[in-house]
Order: sequence, then structure tokens, then C-alpha cells
Amino acid sequence: MSFDPDSVTTVTFDSYGTLLDVEAVERELADHVEDPEPVSNLWRSRSLAYTYVANHVDAYKPFYDINRDALEYALAAHGVDLDEAEREAILEQYHDLDVFDDVRDGIERLNDAGYDCYVLSNGNPEMLDSLVESADIGEVLEDTISADEISTFKPDSAIYRHAAARTGTPVEEIAHVAGGWFDILGSMHAGNQGVWVDRKNSPWDGFAGDPDLTIETLDELAEELGV
Repeated sequence: MSFDPDSVTTVTFDSYGTLLDVEAVERELADHVEDPEPVSNLWRSRSLAYTYVANHVDAYKPFYDINRDALEYALAAHGVDLDEAEREAILEQYHDLDVFDDVRDGIERLNDAGYDCYVLSNGNPEMLDSLVESADIGEVLEDTISADEISTFKPDSAIYRHAAARTGTPVEEIAHVAGGWFDILGSMHAGNQGVWVDRKNSPWDGFAGDPDLTIETLDELAEELGV
């Protein structure tokens, strides 16, 4: 399916890797770990794996707690012994991530044109409050929608349908913007149009089929919508 701008009334945005640069966490790790890159990569992948498993075995817990579990595993797997205070200092970096340069202006353009804009994230409400403050998007964002509201993580269709209900929008009128292939696949399976943000010229995962639209910045999405 190709992107249909005329059917879009609401835009939902993923948070981590889409609006916020998670690589800032690696820089925090560098203050505690000699070789931070493999630890960071395992931490991120393990965290996502825990969310997938939690959906299937009724083991939901807030994403911040899942992130803590994943960090502890990644450190242990690489033989890194840090005390609780050091681990918490690393974990808290998720409350102070760098915002991609195009985020504020891109969402503002969409909001000014009449599109309702929301963040739809696995992050729990406290994490999303930090996101809104860091990105300075409170005035151009309708609201944030957390997986915590229904205790279900992406890419389960339930979270995208919950977003449709929360925004009062037919699911097919939502364009969901994300950097993760699994998030795009989940949103499209639920009935959204999937917009993949490819900020690093990465290969698309063919397992997921094709996204409805591929962009490098949020400004490109605004242009596609005629803003």
C-alpha cells in the first residue's frame, strides 16, 4: 500500500530512536564501562526482547523497570560489575536523551496545519513526561499515550487500537511514525499507515513488508502531507 496523505487526520510518533536519540545512553555508559558499545547494543536488544516476551506470558511491568532488568543483564553478560548507584545513574539517562534536531519544528508544522499529534510509546508516563520537557513539544502535542495504560507493549495491535480510541480517530486515519521496523509492522497490521523514519540510511527489514512511506526527517512528512 502506498501512502495516502488525504486520509490522515492524526499522527502518532514513537519516542526512542524516533524523537529521541538513544545513543546518548552509550555516552553515559562510557563513564562507567571501558567498552560501552556492545553493552549498549545488548541492553537495547534485550530490553525490546523482554517487551515481546512480556506480551505473551502476561509478565508486564513498566518499561523503566524492564530497562533496568535489561541493563543488569547486559552488564553481567560483559563481566561489568557496577553498584546500584552507578546502574541507576546510567538508567536515568533515559530521562535526559538528546532530541533530534527536526523534531520540534516538524511537529509544530503538522500541528499548525491542523493535524492532531501524539506520542505513542512503550515508555511509562514518567518517561514520556521527560520526553515532552526535553523536546519542548508540550505546546504542539495533543498528549502522550503509554503502553502502561493497557499493560501491553508494541507491536501488539491492541496498543495501536488503544491509541485510536484515545485520540478519537478511526484507526485508518492515523499515520504512525517510527524508527523501528517492528513498530511500523505492528501499526500497519492494526490498520494505521506506517511511516518509517530512516535517519541513518539503514536497510529496511524485508520481513516486515514495505512501509507506506519512508522519510529521513519529520519535515519530509510535513511535505508529504502538503504542509
